[in-house]
Amino acid sequence: MTGAAGRLAFSNDIGRDFELMEYGLDPSLDSPVLPNAAVMNALQNLVRVASQLCGAPFGVVNIISAGHQHQIGAWGVDPGVCSREDSMCAKVFLSQEKTVVSDASRDPRFADSPFVTGEIGRVRFYASVPLETSSGFVPGTLCVFSEAVQELSPAQVDMLEVLGRQVVELLELQHRTAQLDRAYAELEESNARLAGFAGRVSHDLRSPLTTMLGYLEMLQDDPRIQAVPGAAQDLDMIDASGRRMLATLEDVLSYSRVGGGIRPEYVSVRHAATEVMLDLGINDQNMVEVQDLTIYADPGQLRTLLQNLLCNAMNYRSPHRDLHISISGVSNYHGSTVLVADNGKGIPAEDRAKVLEPLVRLHREGDGAGTGLGLATCCSIAKAHGGDLLLSDTPGGGTTVAVSFPAG
Repeated sequence: MTGAAGRLAFSNDIGRDFELMEYGLDPSLDSPVLPNAAVMNALQNLVRVASQLCGAPFGVVNIISAGHQHQIGAWGVDPGVCSREDSMCAKVFLSQEKTVVSDASRDPRFADSPFVTGEIGRVRFYASVPLETSSGFVPGTLCVFSEAVQELSPAQVDMLEVLGRQVVELLELQHRTAQLDRAYAELEESNARLAGFAGRVSHDLRSPLTTMLGYLEMLQDDPRIQAVPGAAQDLDMIDASGRRMLATLEDVLSYSRVGGGIRPEYVSVRHAATEVMLDLGINDQNMVEVQDLTIYADPGQLRTLLQNLLCNAMNYRSPHRDLHISISGVSNYHGSTVLVADNGKGIPAEDRAKVLEPLVRLHREGDGAGTGLGLATCCSIAKAHGGDLLLSDTPGGGTTVAVSFPAG
């Protein structure tokens, strides 16, 4: 797949991974696990019931990410991971219809699957129901299967669908729990950050200023100062300026306590990228390709984000090819996702989490200079907007940074 269709499919897959993260399922992990142990146990029990009701020895809950199938619950088999291309469920789960096949080796959709041919397994009977959430998102399937040819009665099919809806209820519960946990953690972090900021400002600015105003008041009351022509008026002016400064400081503190740092508006990504390219002295129009996209974000913060990502791309370019950077995106009713893709050295999957931490660099041979703050800053900007940041491979080599922004 090439051109606009390929970019759209890639953007939709990135959006799928963001949705999975909302449900507490990190697709970058080899084996995503629901963080709530009680939900995980209930999920395992539902898979077991589904297998036994259908008379099938094996059952799984499959989660389909951009590139893989992850089994987060299994009965009769050990949970595993395979490529999305090899997955049987990935071929049918977006149809939003149940699938019941008595002999997969005779079904053209599955006959060449490595799960059927013997390369991975020898599945014959296969039945699955899509797991559709209240928002219409389908994270995966509830699936039962066996190596023998068999049929399901209408009642068994109905029960499989009922159990699928129960799996969705568990995932929705996990979703709501994850939202609450995230909101609580962000509130705690914000409160701690604001408390620290307020304490430093209070100590470094307000206390010396108050002391200065106190000494100034003593000078104003000193008869020797009052006897100097014009001195009283000068001191009054200094006092007024100091008190205005103190009032301004109090206003700044009040503003910071309500999280007034981000001021989003509808802004053109192309316009912001053009300004950043001018600031960085990028004159080669072939180096950076920018798709026009309007998002709801703080203009200054968006420029900072793009500047950091462009600098990273230039610092970590591949020595084997000319640098090319693509800035694109996709929007829907949830918000917008900005994609900045380069064809540079890339970031290994095992390093992607740590490079989002402050002051972390990979120190590879030939890398450009950097502080290790660029991606951490971008991640903070995304989270300050209520979004997130994901790192992935660019098809053909390089790094793609996906930054989500909620709708306005």
